[in-house]
Amino acid sequence: MAGPDTLDEYREKRNFSRTPEPPGEREATSHPIFVIQKHDATTLHYDFRLEADGVLKSWAVPKGPSLDPKEKRLAVPTEDHPLDYAGFEGVIPEGSYGAGTVLVWDRGTYRNLTEKEGRKIGVAEALGRGHVSFRLEGEKVRGGYALTRFRTGKGEAWLLVKMDDAEADPGRNPVATEPRSVVSDRTLEEIAAGRDQDG
Repeated sequence: MAGPDTLDEYREKRNFSRTPEPPGEREATSHPIFVIQKHDATTLHYDFRLEADGVLKSWAVPKGPSLDPKEKRLAVPTEDHPLDYAGFEGVIPEGSYGAGTVLVWDRGTYRNLTEKEGRKIGVAEALGRGHVSFRLEGEKVRGGYALTRFRTGKGEAWLLVKMDDAEADPGRNPVATEPRSVVSDRTLEEIAAGRDQDG
C-alpha cells in the first residue's frame, strides 16, 4: 500500500467539488495496471501511468508512446495519481489544475522486467534508481519498454523507449491512427461536447 503522503500533492492541486476527477479510494490490484490517458490541456499530451506502491506513478509524454525502438520519447514526471484515476475520462473544468479533456487512450496490465545482477528489482526501487523495464499488455501498445531518467532536480526528465522485440513496429503509429478511447470509443472532441458512450 502507498504511504500516507503519496497522494497529498495530487489532492492539494484539486478541488473535488469542481472537478470530476476521483479523490482516490481504490486498493492495489493483484496484477499491476498501466494506463495511457490522452489529455488536451494547455498542450495536447499523453499521461503515462504505472501502478507501483498503491498509486499510479505518472509522466507526461508530449508525443505519446512509440512502437519504434529508435524513437526516444520525452517523459516528464508528474505527481502520483490514485489507482481509480485509471478509469477517468471527462472534462476537467476551466480554472482547475490540468483543465481540459481526458480520455483513456490505452490500458492493461504490465509485468516488471527490471533486474540488476540477476536480482529482480521492484518498480518503486527501480524508479528511485532511475531506470525501470517492463512489458505492457495493452489494447494498442504491447511489449517491452524502458523508462530512464536522464535529468534530475527541478527539471527532472525521463525517456520512454520501446524495446526491440516482437511487438516493435516502426511502421505503425497508433498515436496518429488510433485516436479513440479504449473505454468509450469516443474522441476527445466527442467527450468535450458531452456526447455519451451510446450517443
